[in-house]
Amino acid sequence: MKRLIAGALLVGASFSCAQAQTVEAGTYSVSGTNLDGSEYSGTARISLTSETTCSIEWKTGATNSVGICMLHENAFSAAYVMGDSVGLVIYEVKPGGILDGVWTISGEDGAGTEVLRLRH
Repeated sequence: MKRLIAGALLVGASFSCAQAQTVEAGTYSVSGTNLDGSEYSGTARISLTSETTCSIEWKTGATNSVGICMLHENAFSAAYVMGDSVGLVIYEVKPGGILDGVWTISGEDGAGTEVLRLRH
């Protein structure tokens, strides 16, 4: 049975209404753009390591990277290692198991984009 990472999303300007945002453990399809604008695709696997943290592993072409991740409200972020570089990705949690994000890597200019879609 899949476990969930859950957080609260506050809605409204003058009042708040809690609405759960979740990221499921499992395999995700990856599509994105590199810093130079070229496209890539692959898979990502999210595994829960505690109630608030997880590990994530991407396989995109010949490139593998691993990192730690966490959910806070509707932001899902991960720090990762790719070769000798360290990177950061920040996703917005959207309905239907979609994570829509931007990423960067140490020592490089610009940002790439990435969308993860939960495979069912």
